[in-house]
Amino acid sequence: MYTSYFGLGEKPFSITPDPRYLYMSGRHAEALAHLLYGINESGGFVQLTGEVGTGKTTVVRTLLSRMPAHADVALILNPRVTPTEFLQSICEELGVPISEVERRSLKRLVDALNRRLLSAHAAGRRVVLIVDEAQNLSPEVLEHVRLLTNLETPTQKLLQILLIGQPELRALLDLPELRQLAQRVTGRYHLEPLTSAETRHYVRHRLRVAGATTDIFTAGALREVHRISGGIPRVINVCCDRALLGAYASEARKLNARLVRHAAGEVYGRRFAPAWFGWIAAAVLALGAATALVGGWQAWHEGPRDPPTTADDAARAIGPIAREPVQSRGAVRNGGRSAAPTPAPSPNPVRGAPPRSTD
Repeated sequence: MYTSYFGLGEKPFSITPDPRYLYMSGRHAEALAHLLYGINESGGFVQLTGEVGTGKTTVVRTLLSRMPAHADVALILNPRVTPTEFLQSICEELGVPISEVERRSLKRLVDALNRRLLSAHAAGRRVVLIVDEAQNLSPEVLEHVRLLTNLETPTQKLLQILLIGQPELRALLDLPELRQLAQRVTGRYHLEPLTSAETRHYVRHRLRVAGATTDIFTAGALREVHRISGGIPRVINVCCDRALLGAYASEARKLNARLVRHAAGEVYGRRFAPAWFGWIAAAVLALGAATALVGGWQAWHEGPRDPPTTADDAARAIGPIAREPVQSRGAVRNGGRSAAPTPAPSPNPVRGAPPRSTD
């Protein structure tokens, strides 16, 4: 709806992995180079991991569009299968003819795949197996994947395997029973979220690909997009798409930070406070901590108070309320009569002076 309103040829923030919209940040460029290098290596595993929505699948789609002409690819998108189903999927992807009898036997499937790999090697071709969402592979299937790397000639592995997955894949490969597979991983790369500057370039890149000729998001709106999304491209797409729709509904030509926060609140069902609110809260907490620290330092510096040295000092320290019980107890000891105070001796400041005359 909003595309014509903003002069766009198509929706710029679709979450489908369209290689045309791939923003080649430094991280994505390294990830793609990492995979391309792995394809030309002779055997072993190459591992690419990243948080949900960081663009792993888009990198894989871009890789497929740049695949060398001498490479044959088997792409597995649903690895939640049994070992037999996994080998069947590889054979189907590579066009290996398998009979009904072969489909039910792991050994016959491996034999059929080995014949295909040997013929490809003889023709000077590389066979690449790409497993997306590889964190969903069971340890049993991963063990069969490892055994596939045993298909080799005296000088070269016949199958190159790329494992693409979420960070859980690293934990999976750390299991003791998979240590043999982990030792064969020849390359690892982890795709990080975008920085604030990369988020800004990412949004503008996608708008330009969709046909935008001017900046639609203000600088404050782009900062808010990064703060809310954490630099995750998929979350950026969802927030920006909803923000464009909200701007269209309110007939706004420029998107500010308030529109972005409102759009994110609609998507995630909660209210997002402005960035300055967090700064104020942090300042208040820091001020409270500093006040407590200063108070504690003063108490430590002054040290404990000296205890009272006389009965009068103790009475003054306790207060008039605490002195009343003391007087009452004295009256009880004297049969209900208050004891007359004993007069204090007159001070004699001059030692050896004669007594005063009473006359």
